[in-house]
Amino acid sequence: MGNWEKEFFSIAFISYFVASCLYIGHLIWLKEKLGSWARIFTILGFLVNTLAMAARTINAGHIPFANMYEFGMAFVWGITLLYIYIEYRHKNYSLGAFILPVAFVLTGIFSNFYQEAHPLMPALKSNWLLVHVITAVIAYGALAISFALALMYLWKQRIEETGEQGPIMSKLPPLVTLSALVNQCIDLAVPFLTLLIITGAVWAEYAWGSYWRWDPKETWSLITWLIYAIYLHGRVSLGWRGKKAMNWAVVGFITVLFTFIGVNVLLPGLHSYALL
Repeated sequence: MGNWEKEFFSIAFISYFVASCLYIGHLIWLKEKLGSWARIFTILGFLVNTLAMAARTINAGHIPFANMYEFGMAFVWGITLLYIYIEYRHKNYSLGAFILPVAFVLTGIFSNFYQEAHPLMPALKSNWLLVHVITAVIAYGALAISFALALMYLWKQRIEETGEQGPIMSKLPPLVTLSALVNQCIDLAVPFLTLLIITGAVWAEYAWGSYWRWDPKETWSLITWLIYAIYLHGRVSLGWRGKKAMNWAVVGFITVLFTFIGVNVLLPGLHSYALL
């Protein structure tokens, strides 16, 4: 399909941008029609994102999980799919004003790592690749949502502390709802983060003859897992609530971004093929 995957991903980028603007506009001007149009552009972006992944699969001859650009397509796809489900369940467009900008920004970042499709290198020719990356898409997608909702929580809490009571506040979910959504996303993500590390270790033994080599990617994946394990421990055993818990969720996702993007760019290692 030629270079259609790049064109499709560019259209998805534009769709997510328009959806972000419309969701923010809905929150500012409180127009339901803006929210409805935002949902249409979100679904459009998701569908075109899906086409981009399909085109990449045809061009590369394998599922598009082999490098950072390809995983980025799947990562954003997972975020958008989860958001569509959350919006359908909660019937609240205001959530999109925080979540869709995350999808839009990540689409722009991953677009900069575009590279031509090529066959899998030997280390990636394993069924573990599919399992490993699917767990990453679910885990990272859920954590991206938790990050956006944690920011929304902190923003609303700050407004409430000032005593302001404007019409926008009526559109925002209660803090207890936002906190519950953040917790649900992290509860979903942590088991998959655990599977991500386990499948990565098994795959590493298959590809390199060792389960663990303290490669930068492995080390930062473990750090990310520990951060969210501490979050769960703090919430369940230490009673972390409110601002403290939300700040921890924000820091956790920043670590996710460094693990996936920063390590690939700044800390070369066995996973340097992510940029190939």
